[in-house]
This record gives sequence, C-alpha cells and structure tokens, in this order.
Amino acid sequence: MYRILLPVDTDPDRARGQAAFVEDLPTDATNIEVVVTHAMPPDDVEDPEELDSLTDIETVTLARDYLEERDYDVTLAAGRLPPADGILDMAEEHDVDHIAMGSRKRSPTGKVIFGSVSQQVLLESPVPVTIVGTKLA
Repeated sequence: MYRILLPVDTDPDRARGQAAFVEDLPTDATNIEVVVTHAMPPDDVEDPEELDSLTDIETVTLARDYLEERDYDVTLAAGRLPPADGILDMAEEHDVDHIAMGSRKRSPTGKVIFGSVSQQVLLESPVPVTIVGTKLA
C-alpha cells in the first residue's frame, strides 16, 4: 500500500490540486492510502484522537470528500506547528511514502525573510515531495 501525506493549508484551490494529484497517479484508489493534515495550534486540538476541530477546516473536508468520493482510504491527522516541522513529523509518524503539498507564490526575497514551508520540507524530507499546482475544476 502506498501512503501519501497531503498537508493542506487554507487555500481551497491548492487543496483541490493536491487531491487531484493523488487521483492522477498511475494506479487505482485501492493501492493508495491518503493522510490529510493541517497544522493546528496546540490549544485547538485538546486530544489528538478528537479531530472535530480539524473537520471544521474547509480545505481538510474538501480534500477528504474529494478523495473519498473516488474510493480512496483517507485518514485525518492534526499536524503540529511550526508547519514544516509538523509535516515532517507527520510523514515519519504515519510512515508515508510520498508528500504532495501546495506552495504559495513568493519572491526569493520573501522566502528569505519569511521562510518557506515547502522549501524546508523539500530539503529535509526523507521521502519524495511533489509540489502541486491548483486545479480549479
């Protein structure tokens, strides 16, 4: 079974693009498990097993519903802050084979000043990382 981590942020177009990436892989849904995650402040997740606050996030439910409608096995998992560290921890914790994440458009200067979650994950991940674009349909 191939396990993919989808760390979604708050942009619905990016989340849709990430889910569509999974659907476009050259295998069917029975061979893929998807872990959808979003970085949550510790105060928002009292019990890691209780994911009600995670399902309140539009992009989490969008990605989950998109994939479940296409018969993918989807698990929700609350990530930890800071986001890049949370994504890397989640990848290890769930023993994923691949990370498919969106990325904000930033100038090189913006990346230096504010950092880049996708850049850190790309550089530090022990598994392949794909940066996917948006899919509006």
